[in-house]
Amino acid sequence: MIRARRRSLAFRLVVLSLFAVVLNRGGAGVQAFAQSQTTGPVVTSLTLFAGSPAGLWRSGDWGGTWQLARPGAVHAILPFGPRVFAGGEAGLLVSEDFGQSWAEVAVESTVLTILPSRYPLSDPTVFVGTAAGLLKSDDGGRTFRPTSVTGAAVHRLDWPGPALVVAGGKGVLVSNDAGASFTGPGTGLPAGEVHALALSSFFAVDPVLFAGVGDQGVFRSSDGGKSWTAAGLAGQAVNDLVWLGPMLYAATGAGLFRTEDVGKNWTPLGEGLKGRAALRLMFPLAPDSGAEAFVGTDQGVFRTTDGGLHWVKAGLGSERVLSLATFPPPAPVLNKKKRKN
Repeated sequence: MIRARRRSLAFRLVVLSLFAVVLNRGGAGVQAFAQSQTTGPVVTSLTLFAGSPAGLWRSGDWGGTWQLARPGAVHAILPFGPRVFAGGEAGLLVSEDFGQSWAEVAVESTVLTILPSRYPLSDPTVFVGTAAGLLKSDDGGRTFRPTSVTGAAVHRLDWPGPALVVAGGKGVLVSNDAGASFTGPGTGLPAGEVHALALSSFFAVDPVLFAGVGDQGVFRSSDGGKSWTAAGLAGQAVNDLVWLGPMLYAATGAGLFRTEDVGKNWTPLGEGLKGRAALRLMFPLAPDSGAEAFVGTDQGVFRTTDGGLHWVKAGLGSERVLSLATFPPPAPVLNKKKRKN
């Protein structure tokens, strides 16, 4: 536990250090950001972002109030201090001033997910999943080129290294050469759009992953996507998966569920969420705390302080929430397996 907390603290210090480096380097965008703080948003220790068909929303008080930062449907959000990436029907948008102003990057299709390298200072690679396939940037997101994954939507990306995992209309694909080639989708995974993905934190040595396929529930692979078996919630449309320690959470069209035995048994959660479809789930303080969480639904954002047992409204009640993010981002979660007796 102490070692995990130290890693979490180190991760947040790295993120905040990157933030400071960007500010110290200056430039027109950063100067505009500094000037905007007199009339615009103040960057606090935790800022929430939400994307909806109406646009990109921002909250500096844990969902108490929200401000519209950019109109237009937003499916993906990735904040890096003053630099914020947003993806949606307008393609890829980049802000250098925490959402005060935006510039468009030449991406022709709707952007559904965004993933940079884990080491952006030394590796400027950025991947973008779109409604038409996977794109790659070698210059920090300034320009993009297509990869071999084309002709189908890419909904989720994870890059634990060296493996890059892509989930979408072609199932779950894995690349071990930074997107140059892919294998998959593997045996046992049914056809359908994969909208949810969760990987082991030690994927290189423990290649376990979960995927939510269409309305067919959750599937599990223990060999890096080569083969799959059903892992519960059959008949459910799984929109998001979050693996937090020994617990795996699933946001579905029928609400929120949790398993503590890798999918053998699922428990419904969410007093206060009845009748609402859970679309996105986020634990902003992970892994230090699994108690605080936000869920994006078809009727706004909800917040829990007890690990999902009870939920209260956290704004945007008239919005269908397509994405959630926070700055600083949650630290990487160390998944712990229960030992067999």
